[in-house]
Amino acid sequence: MPETDHEITLDSVLTDEAVLATYRRMFAALARDSGAVVDDPTLVDIAETLFAAFAEAGEEWLTHEQMRHACRAFPGDRFDNRLRVLKGLGAIREVFPKPNQLRYRASFTSVVGLMFIRRMMDDGGQSEMHRLLALEDLNVADPRTTMEEAGQSARNLSRAFRLWALELVTLTTGTIEELREQAPKLWGTEEIARRAQSLHATILTRWPELDRVCTELRASIYAYSDASRRAAGRLADSAGTTRNLMLLPAETWRTFSQTASRERLASVLDGFVFDAPASWHDPAAIIRAVDESPRPAPAAPAPPRSSLPDGGPADSLDRAGADGLARLTEVAEAALGGGGAAPVDRLLAEAGDWVSARRLLADLTSADLRPEVPFRLRWSDELTADPDGEPVWLSHGALTRSGHDR
Repeated sequence: MPETDHEITLDSVLTDEAVLATYRRMFAALARDSGAVVDDPTLVDIAETLFAAFAEAGEEWLTHEQMRHACRAFPGDRFDNRLRVLKGLGAIREVFPKPNQLRYRASFTSVVGLMFIRRMMDDGGQSEMHRLLALEDLNVADPRTTMEEAGQSARNLSRAFRLWALELVTLTTGTIEELREQAPKLWGTEEIARRAQSLHATILTRWPELDRVCTELRASIYAYSDASRRAAGRLADSAGTTRNLMLLPAETWRTFSQTASRERLASVLDGFVFDAPASWHDPAAIIRAVDESPRPAPAAPAPPRSSLPDGGPADSLDRAGADGLARLTEVAEAALGGGGAAPVDRLLAEAGDWVSARRLLADLTSADLRPEVPFRLRWSDELTADPDGEPVWLSHGALTRSGHDR
């Protein structure tokens, strides 16, 4: 049977009335009367002031005089109009439904609805989409969630992203002024798309039967991403090299100069004081000043490379390698004195002065680094500090011959 032929029952009427009552309380702060939206921001400020006063009052609630005192900064006729509308839509109700009720309470639904509206005004719904995606992600990951609920969630998100993409496309092809006003809708688009793709993957993994619904969701996410990138690109181009969106675009200046009257164009410079024009300069003096101006020195050119063959530093090391190894061997043999090991501190002390000790330590270190000679330095963790000695800081170690390590 068609739905219009269904019998109207008391339960269905109560259900419909409950839904409508929730809507009324939620948007009561924006209602001018029972059938129109406010056209004055002051009316919304009165509602916020009343809700803040109810929150501070707590269980004491508020009387009519107390509500008027909380809104004393606003005109009396506007306060009376606001209070009448809020009472009529259920945002402010009697504490107990009885005659001659003097105290009133605020509806929680109205407060939450006003908070939601304020967030929508701040960023165009970005924060709400983040919250929605986070909640949906938790819902689809819950083991108690059914396939029907997950499918409905995917269809709702797909519809939202489709409408959002269409709005961004309209902004991209519209005026730059409107795009700048709606710039908050382009904030965090990559994060939103990433969250939505993660939600899509979760639904498709748990319920492969929803592949068609997930395909629609994936297409709507891609459409939203493409539209947001195009809109952001146009917004960045309009900002110019300064990337300052607070500056008016060139299109606005061009339109103003073409459509404004002469009086309005002249009024732009009202209040500005300009310096007197500079005196006339002789062209010869300008040329002489340009010729005498300092010029930056050119960069020095690199020296020319020699055309003669160069064996490089490796050949010179190889030619001196045999003599160098022989000298290191002689120094190490003299330090060992025919033995298998010798303390480094004694060798440095026997050198006499610090210059000779430093040269000896350098030669022994070089011998230790050359695998061709059988001499190694073995260092310990002991460190001696003697302020009056030379050297003052001394690390203990030993020069050893391979095969006599200790």
